[in-house]
Amino acid sequence: MLIDSHCHIDVDAFDYDRDQVISRARDSGVAKIIVPAIQASSWMNQLALCQQYDSLYPALGLHPLFQDIHQESDLKLLEQYVKKYSPIAIGEIGLDFYMDNFDRDRQIYFLQRQLTLAQQSGLPVILHVRRAHDQMLSCLKPMNLKGGICHAFNGSIQQAEQYISLGFKLGFGGMLTYSRSTKLRMLAQSLPLDSIVLETDAPDMTVASHKGERNSPEYLPECLCALSELREQDIEEVAAITTKNCLDLFDLV
Repeated sequence: MLIDSHCHIDVDAFDYDRDQVISRARDSGVAKIIVPAIQASSWMNQLALCQQYDSLYPALGLHPLFQDIHQESDLKLLEQYVKKYSPIAIGEIGLDFYMDNFDRDRQIYFLQRQLTLAQQSGLPVILHVRRAHDQMLSCLKPMNLKGGICHAFNGSIQQAEQYISLGFKLGFGGMLTYSRSTKLRMLAQSLPLDSIVLETDAPDMTVASHKGERNSPEYLPECLCALSELREQDIEEVAAITTKNCLDLFDLV
C-alpha cells in the first residue's frame, strides 16, 4: 500500500477523468490520497469529493501563492470548517518568497494564524515553503504542533534536520526521477527513511517518464522506485516505512 501525501485531485485538471485516475491509482497500489486545499472557495467541492471517494482525505488551509485572494474572513471560516468537517490536517499553508511581488508580512500573518489553529485543534500541518525555510523554522519553533509535512522539500540537510526535530516529515516526489535533481537526490539518500513521505503534487511536478504532461497519483510508484534505487534499499521496505510515516502522522488506519 502506498499513500500519496500531497495531490490536488480536486482541481479542474482532473474534471474530465477523475474517476479513472483514482481507479488507476488504486490499481497501481495507491490506497490513500491526501488532498490539500488551496483557497476557501474550493473547500466545499474538495470536501464533497473526499466524501465521494473513500480513498481521499482532506486537509484545509490557505495556500501562500494565493495571498491576494485570501481574506481575513477566510481565517474565521477555516476555524468553523475545521470544527464542523474534521479535516486530517491544516494545509496547504506556508511561505513562498520565490513568487513575484510577494507580501512577506501578509504571508507570515496568514501562516501564523493557521499554525495557531493547528495547535489549538491538535492537527498536523502541510507546508509549502520556497526560499523561506529559515523564516518558516522560526515560525514553527515557538509552537507546540503535532508535526506535519514539509511538502516538496528542497532545503539543506541542516534545515531538514531542524524540521525532523520538530516532528515533521519531508515530502519527495516526481523530481526524484530526474537525474539532474542532484541536490534533491542526495537529500533523499541521506535522510532517515522514517522522516520521508512520498507525494506527487499532481497535477504539477510530474515524473520524468511523463515530462510535459499532467502529473497523476497513479505515477507515485515511479517515485517509490526512484527512492528505493537511490537508497539501495528494498522497494517493499521503502514502501512500508514511507506509508507507515503517513499513517502515524495523520492517525489513519
